[in-house]
Amino acid sequence: MQKSPHFAVVLSGCGRADGSEIHEAVFALLCVQNMGCTFQCFAPDIAQAAVINHLDNQPMAETRNVLVEAARIARGNILPLEDFHADDFDGIIFPGGLGAVTNWCDFASKGTACTVNTSVRSVIRACWEKKVVIGAMCIAPVLIALVLADKKVHFTLGAGGATAEKLEKLGAVHEEVGVTDVCIDRKNLVCSTPAYMLATNMLDVCQGAQNMVGAMCQLMKEKMG
Repeated sequence: MQKSPHFAVVLSGCGRADGSEIHEAVFALLCVQNMGCTFQCFAPDIAQAAVINHLDNQPMAETRNVLVEAARIARGNILPLEDFHADDFDGIIFPGGLGAVTNWCDFASKGTACTVNTSVRSVIRACWEKKVVIGAMCIAPVLIALVLADKKVHFTLGAGGATAEKLEKLGAVHEEVGVTDVCIDRKNLVCSTPAYMLATNMLDVCQGAQNMVGAMCQLMKEKMG
């Protein structure tokens, strides 16, 4: 009997303003299970770039660890990203949230001159090389566009704009899609969906996640022939 696809889900903390967007992360996990697949969560074992009070959106004079905070979403079932091995997985998902552009990299402050965390970069490149299907939600496609720009990867942030234009100058290709739609790059095995870049409610975010995971599973089938 053929085994169910196994997904990695990479988190950047806990909370939209300084980590992973919780709705997006949970819906991604739910949709993976809805498709009859399994998952393992990962996060880099690093300090958060900042800690934000999600009640008033103001910085707090605290230090927190990305892996420790992400464990809240994973209910403790999470591994350091350094332990990820591409050969063990069929797909990998990067939910959004500002942690994607502050903890995984410093794109939020430095734009395309940013530095991408070594583990995050290595995982994305390894997945591309091993043909692990990549999924990214909301602002997280920025990471895929940065790391795979030389592959002319297609991605979406929903609507175009200054961020998309900056990434296109590096070689990535932005596609505008609807709120629950998916940008599918069959050549590079990358799927992305706007989530809260466009969504104003959880239903749209969940539907977008379901569409993205479905598209990822379809790419897995196509890859196997």
